[in-house]
Amino acid sequence: MSFNIALSGLNAAQKDLDVTSNNIANVNTIGFKESRAEFVDVYASSLLSGGKTKSGDGVLTSQVAQQFSQGSIQFTQNSLDLAITGAGFYATVPGIDSLEKSYTRAGQFKLNDDNFVVNSAGGHLLGFPVNDDGSSSSVSLSTASPILIPTASGAPQASTEVDIKMNLPAGESYITGAPLNFDPSDPLTFNHSTSVTIYDSLGDSHVMTYYFVKDDPAVNPNEWILFTAIDGNTIDIDETVAGDALADGRETAGGLQGGRLVFDSSGDFTSILPVTGFSTIPLANITGAPILGNGADDTQTIVIDFNLDTAGPNPNEPTQFASNFEVTSLAQDGLAVGRLTGIDINSDGLIRATYSNGTSQPLARIALVNFANEQGLTQIGGTSWRESIDSGSPLAGEAGSGTFGSINSKALEQANVNLTTELIDLISAQRNFQANSRALEVDNQLNQTILQIR
Repeated sequence: MSFNIALSGLNAAQKDLDVTSNNIANVNTIGFKESRAEFVDVYASSLLSGGKTKSGDGVLTSQVAQQFSQGSIQFTQNSLDLAITGAGFYATVPGIDSLEKSYTRAGQFKLNDDNFVVNSAGGHLLGFPVNDDGSSSSVSLSTASPILIPTASGAPQASTEVDIKMNLPAGESYITGAPLNFDPSDPLTFNHSTSVTIYDSLGDSHVMTYYFVKDDPAVNPNEWILFTAIDGNTIDIDETVAGDALADGRETAGGLQGGRLVFDSSGDFTSILPVTGFSTIPLANITGAPILGNGADDTQTIVIDFNLDTAGPNPNEPTQFASNFEVTSLAQDGLAVGRLTGIDINSDGLIRATYSNGTSQPLARIALVNFANEQGLTQIGGTSWRESIDSGSPLAGEAGSGTFGSINSKALEQANVNLTTELIDLISAQRNFQANSRALEVDNQLNQTILQIR
């Protein structure tokens, strides 16, 4: 019997050595959780045996238990490096159509050739769908899907409106001969100009320029002539509205008709004339080379919004005060096709992509999963686990809510192995192995002595 007891001790010491060595070997493995060999004594008895004189039958390995304590956080420069601070696991699937889920704490993610977020083993990271405002539309694991990072921000958006606010200097000098001598290529024929980029229905960009010419104070005080050009092609109001737009003859020598910005004696903006012809500009009717020759929608129109408030003075309207020329707002509502320029991930797991056209878009929220008994998870290697009967069913939720930890972008969770403690355990396991080997040797010597008795 003593042979079996010593042999069980050897097996237990070897298991302890194996577990400790595995912990030491993975001290630099991201997301690794150390294990602990747990042992129980063996005590076999019967109704007729003497319990007070029973010595025991050795030792058995009860289990190798995972220890899910928090590892240290290591910061990086990669937005897709993710570390969980607190409880929770990432959920991954081997393919976009697979239902075979595994769970991990290793957050070394990257984009594959299809722009899905995957780990080093090719597992696709699962995320919850989100609404346009970034809120989750569902936090059920059954609705989670592989996270895709699109490289483009969808279809382009044609410009329909330009919002402009500025101040035109009340004391600006009148240019002799204006606006008859207006020439967009000669800066001496206009007082001020500004430009904005607009987009057609195909996302192609065009430069829309505004030229401001002080009208003759003796003829029309507190009025400015506004000419507009797109891609260098000037706009003639006569081609955008039926009839002669301006009866007072405020046009160039070549017959180019402009619009009139009218202010009152207080410098407040009152109107633009003609409203229909100049405020809404059809791009297809512009004189010169066709700017929509790329096949874009030729019915596109641009509304110039001067924020006219008919109920009273509005500080956001264009003004004519005794100060310098200043454009306080010049914006349009069109968009080109944007290309992916960056990824931001919040502590609640919301992934937001930014694009070269200045837009940002919430894509998904990283799903976190927890278990009633995380030590009951089945280890499958690659710092991954699967659910088991002992672990219970997975409970999904958002990072930072309930018992779930928060997500740190540009960070990784290191192994929770304490190298000093493991080296001490290694020495202890080695001594246990040597002691049991010595006990086995002594048992053998005693047996040899007994067999040699004559």
